[in-house]
Amino acid sequence: MEPVGLELKTSGQTEFMVDMKCEGCVSSVKNKLLNLEVGVKKVDVDLNNQVVRVLGSSSVKAMLDGMEQTGRRARLIGQGIPEGPHVVAPQISRFQPLWPNSRPSCLGIVRLVQVNMELARIEASFSGLTPGKHGWAINEFGDLTRGVASTGKVFNPGDQATSEEPLGDLGTLDADGNGEAQFSSSKRTLRVADLIGRSIAVYETEGKSSTGVAAAVIARSAGVGENYKKLCTCDGLTIWESR
Repeated sequence: MEPVGLELKTSGQTEFMVDMKCEGCVSSVKNKLLNLEVGVKKVDVDLNNQVVRVLGSSSVKAMLDGMEQTGRRARLIGQGIPEGPHVVAPQISRFQPLWPNSRPSCLGIVRLVQVNMELARIEASFSGLTPGKHGWAINEFGDLTRGVASTGKVFNPGDQATSEEPLGDLGTLDADGNGEAQFSSSKRTLRVADLIGRSIAVYETEGKSSTGVAAAVIARSAGVGENYKKLCTCDGLTIWESR
């Protein structure tokens, strides 16, 4: 695994809906993003649609935190590569307590984006974990009927079978004293398009054979330019009421 932001080739485009009212809002948001420590190469703002497009490799969390520090609400609406032959829509996994005996307080979200044909970017945010290290991995199946136990082995396609570490091994999450964990890295040879319908599992300890505490199915998420709606027709919530 490689830390995101160390290589320019991990750059992609990320789109946010930001609650902006005027050119002053635009300047404030743009300046904040351009002054993040690493990773932001270009910022475009569409005030009419309240959309901010960021080109670079900074983490989603860092960008969201930065924009919200300006006093404006911001929501992620899309990720991907806007041009080129290797465009792959991002994938997302949302962790919620959906099966019996799952840890009721464990919530999280994982985003996977193909930045080029040889490199995938992975970002995750969790809460409700026990403090300490937790192994996590992409597993073969998206079957959550028995939680982590029914998700199969760590994903490892045939062309990776001789590798010491399975391709789907994501290493460890380090939960702080509040049970929160953040993760931002990249992984070579991982093809995001091959992961739809599989699962991501989090374990009680660093070992991938220990008791599983949470799992979620990997599904397609919105790509660049695909999600400008501000009202969800499913539940009637506005984008600012959702998280």
